[in-house]
Amino acid sequence: MPTLPYLHFQGQCAEALAFYATVFNGSGLQTMRYADGPEAPPAWKDSPRIMHGQVSIYDGTLMASDYPPGTDGSPQQGFSVMQSAPNLAEAQRVFTALADQGAVIQPFQPTFFSPGFGMVKDKFGTHWIISALPATA
Repeated sequence: MPTLPYLHFQGQCAEALAFYATVFNGSGLQTMRYADGPEAPPAWKDSPRIMHGQVSIYDGTLMASDYPPGTDGSPQQGFSVMQSAPNLAEAQRVFTALADQGAVIQPFQPTFFSPGFGMVKDKFGTHWIISALPATA
């Protein structure tokens, strides 16, 4: 089984997953609100928070949720989501889109292991490592 990143947000999960679906040309975007859960407490019935969401990007799945209603969670820190793009142009496009309203940690540039590599913290606080797959002969 593959390892799948699972991100947690503080009320921005639906917006973040929709953004990632756009940035990565993702497919299969799905969300379920805590309010729609079969055992949701009455206090959650009007909550827009997401219990589970996912989107397919390239050959993987990115999953996410909001912390439960009334729960304060820690901001995302201490990890990055690594994503390889199929080519240099796509990697640069994705990096630029993630950096918009975010913060560049390491500029996108060629390295000894990739024709394009960079690190960015997006507008939702998620850290990304974006790398272009090397060209094949």
